[in-house]
Amino acid sequence: MNSINTDSLACERQAFADLAKDFSAKKLAELREEHDRYPFGELFTDAIRDAGIIGLYGINLPVDYGGVGMNAAMVAVIVEKLSEVDASMAGIVFANAAALEIIGEGAAAKNSGDIYTSTDRFGTAPLAFQSFAAPNESDMPDADAGGSLTGTAAYLTLGNIADFAVVPARNSGKQGFSYYLADLKNRNVRISKPVVSLGLHSCPSVDVTFEGIPARLIGMQGEGDRYFNAMRDRMSICAAAMSVGLMKGSFKEALEYAADRYQGGRQIIDWGQVRMMLANMAVLARTGESCLANACRELDDTAPGWEQTATAAAIHLGELANRATTDGVQLLGGNGYMKDYGQEQRMRDARQVQSLLGNALFRKMDFIGHIIGENR
Repeated sequence: MNSINTDSLACERQAFADLAKDFSAKKLAELREEHDRYPFGELFTDAIRDAGIIGLYGINLPVDYGGVGMNAAMVAVIVEKLSEVDASMAGIVFANAAALEIIGEGAAAKNSGDIYTSTDRFGTAPLAFQSFAAPNESDMPDADAGGSLTGTAAYLTLGNIADFAVVPARNSGKQGFSYYLADLKNRNVRISKPVVSLGLHSCPSVDVTFEGIPARLIGMQGEGDRYFNAMRDRMSICAAAMSVGLMKGSFKEALEYAADRYQGGRQIIDWGQVRMMLANMAVLARTGESCLANACRELDDTAPGWEQTATAAAIHLGELANRATTDGVQLLGGNGYMKDYGQEQRMRDARQVQSLLGNALFRKMDFIGHIIGENR
């Protein structure tokens, strides 16, 4: 990549980072505590709508079909900034981007973009997707020869707010599975109440049951596993970015609290133990930034092995985020566990983010299995 293109890309990323930061300040920060009450409180539907208006659901949608046409590294820039304030919105952007990656894989396989013309909702409203599990880790419906879906898609993220979903389905009498674009507004779709999760409360998931509804095949039949793996390689960078955002947000709040809090006539930021904990958090956040930047650079350059770098970044930074956000709670003392502050939410969100794209332990085993296979 030449210097002119690199400078242009850096400017574009900064512009989107500023956009996401401004959106977070105006739409998320003030009502963060209220948003986290869902599903026992109101969902931030206005913020979800406004995210579409400013284009956050069209980042990796091709330009020819109304999107920005950028890669997952640009999505990572946005979800990192959102996660500093409220990772639930980042989870919504993530689920939609993952669904678009699957659609992109299918369109490329068929050398046709007709799937993009099947609805005018792409880029303006989020798509539902099973973003917290690999297809072999959850229930999926069956698809008959005509493409009608019957059965349940378990834990479908955004299934209760999206108009369309990208869902995996088994094909009768055939190996593997395929992806389909399903209309969630069909009268033969049954949607459960939101499943209460540990974190990312305002990024809801539901169980969706299809009763013989027509759906549109995405790409080639039986190629779902290949599409999922290609998507997961790229979207791992976005999962890593969410972890980085959580670390940075937690450190920022801990630093501000320590500077403002007095005990025994001194600011607690002057205490040696507090400074050491802040230093550890700062190191974790800076390490995360560096690791994420390297993964994005390798993706942009299609460097050999970028897929393994992205996977390793998502796994490693997910673990670092758990450590950093736990320290963030501890630094606030008893207040760290209060919903008035954002630290306990970040701690829960960090653990939920570790489940993006599949169980973290399974992803680790897949990762080492791939490396062992390459070296045999």
